[in-house]
Amino acid sequence: MVFRPEILKVKDQRMKPFIDSDELWGYLNSAPATPAKVRAIIAKSLEKNRLTLAETAMLISATDPDLIEEIKQGARALKEKVYGQRIVLFAPLYIGNLCTNNCSYCGFKVTNKKVKRVTLDHDDLIAQVRALENSGHKRLILVYGEHPLYDAHFIAESVKTVYAVKSGPGEIRRVNINAAPMDIDGFRIIKDAKIGTYQIFQETYHQETYAKVHPSGQKRNFDWRLTGLDRAQEAGIDDVGIGALFGLYDWRFEVLALVRHTNHFEACYNVGPHTISFPRIQHASELNVDKSHLVSDAEFTRLVAILRLAVPYTGLILTARESAAIRDEIMQFGVSQIDGGTNIEMGGYSKSPDKENEGQDIDFEQFQINDNRSLNEIMDDLIEHKYIPSFCTACYRLGRTGEHFMEFSVPGFIKRFCQPNALMTMVEYLEDYAPAETREKGYQLIREKIDEIEDEAFKIKLTEKIDQIKNGQRDLYF
Repeated sequence: MVFRPEILKVKDQRMKPFIDSDELWGYLNSAPATPAKVRAIIAKSLEKNRLTLAETAMLISATDPDLIEEIKQGARALKEKVYGQRIVLFAPLYIGNLCTNNCSYCGFKVTNKKVKRVTLDHDDLIAQVRALENSGHKRLILVYGEHPLYDAHFIAESVKTVYAVKSGPGEIRRVNINAAPMDIDGFRIIKDAKIGTYQIFQETYHQETYAKVHPSGQKRNFDWRLTGLDRAQEAGIDDVGIGALFGLYDWRFEVLALVRHTNHFEACYNVGPHTISFPRIQHASELNVDKSHLVSDAEFTRLVAILRLAVPYTGLILTARESAAIRDEIMQFGVSQIDGGTNIEMGGYSKSPDKENEGQDIDFEQFQINDNRSLNEIMDDLIEHKYIPSFCTACYRLGRTGEHFMEFSVPGFIKRFCQPNALMTMVEYLEDYAPAETREKGYQLIREKIDEIEDEAFKIKLTEKIDQIKNGQRDLYF
């Protein structure tokens, strides 16, 4: 297939496979990067313009250490231009680990008999949500195995349950989903439950590798998974997230494929993905993958910086698969969302360690978590580094999603709306959950950020809203 951008603009390209390995490798194997070309591409991105596949491939092909450093510094500057210093916080909540797939990289594979299979019932789910609310969380992503039990109706009911739970001042204001691809009717049912983002990771966009690591199960169908979020768009879910599991195949190919996926959405639906995730393979029970493609820390930092430059207005998610040290380093180069206080053991948020199974050869997690800090420890660390921790959900609840989100974000309104809203959700956390030391440091940072606002009228409005929150009001936003 020869890549012709115009062909993607026709409606009949929707819900059709769009990845061609030869096309992507053609870009990657084209003329080598030169300093002048790389700098011109960085300059284009710093004007908040999307990069083409050819331009992204040029950044990927840059191997000179000085050029790589310029790419990283460009990504740092772009992040500040578009997102300011806010970092959105969320928590993953595993609803069920039943699965019919046999993915070689996943601890929940159907052939792994060491796993204790659990599906949270109604009361278990409520207990998990209460525990998360009591720590300060307001944004969750619900995670489900691929199994007939976890159909659209099951997912919709669990979303409604989560939204209904209120614990003290706590409430969950946004529920995102990470689950198997659905048909259009299934996505419509889930949309009616008022979800936020629907995430589907392709894992690897390289079809030959995909077949090797998915030897059996529904997930083996590459095209069904690849077009899953097209069906979500057709069902009216215009807020979607994509991702690749780095370490299954060449990271350069996966980065370019993620940009290709972004192109597909923009051409067919006039909106890019809301988020891109880039988890790296970590230890998992019965892990069985070709280790020749594992991504080093230096390569990981580099690929995140390239993604930031390639897609200026797409959120980038960095998870607790990575250590605290790696997360601290990588966040500065383009990450806009992280999880905090993460526990991916089934039912893990509301219970003490399982003494009954201690010492037995039973696994409870899908993969290894390497950042085990509590939410408040992460809040403390973010504040120390002058980031603004955010639990904001305003854009979603005001309808600023999908094409409407692009209308606001592309001119640069993310920083104007989101940073003040982030400050207000930070005040909520400081008032309701933070210990005294965190509270003191947090308010000092808030004062500094308010002083930086040049619009005096807006500064007064924000200060008034913050005073209202201190006096007991909640859920205020612009």
